[in-house]
Amino acid sequence: MFIKPLSSRPAAKTRGIVPGSYVSARICARRICVAAAFLFLTVLSGPMDAIGAEISSMAVSNTEENLILSIKVDGAFTDKMKEAVLSGISTSFSYVITLTQTRTLLPDKLVHEIKLTNTIRYDTLRNTFTVRRSWENYRPLTTSSFAEAKRWMSEVIDVPIIPLEALENDIRYKINAKAELDRVTLPYFLNYVFFFISLWDFETSWHSVDFIY
Repeated sequence: MFIKPLSSRPAAKTRGIVPGSYVSARICARRICVAAAFLFLTVLSGPMDAIGAEISSMAVSNTEENLILSIKVDGAFTDKMKEAVLSGISTSFSYVITLTQTRTLLPDKLVHEIKLTNTIRYDTLRNTFTVRRSWENYRPLTTSSFAEAKRWMSEVIDVPIIPLEALENDIRYKINAKAELDRVTLPYFLNYVFFFISLWDFETSWHSVDFIY
């Protein structure tokens, strides 16, 4: 099985993943804001940060046994989000992925759906970032570089989506993906005091890749 490059001519049908005629992505910008007030805590205020989080690349391929997917997100971190991470707040990105069978006269059929999670936490004592990713069995990745931690958070690499045996030959499929920020979990004691926080938020548009198996 192998991947054929995109071509202006019709791709021959092979036993493998054949890219469809297009890769479509619609990206929308969202605004985010972090604001907090708690007794003697400083109120974080000011204009909302414009954020253009987007899926900048998405690649579908296959091994001998599985359909696999890679995703890269750009623009997910703002200054306020970095500030929150550096304060020790655990932050998670979720990647929602669906596989549908494309049909002409009927609505597309949902074949499979999964959700992947990347989580970052900063250790203020050791000055290190730890990233755990669900698709790597939450194996800790540790670094002192925020740039490297951001890269780990903003990517999904060669994740098995579904066994190839579950796909039908000569059928058109579409993989759809989007990334979103999970709501922050505050420290336990802050959940039971007079505390208000306006959570930042982002959610990319769906990014789609068509292929024929």
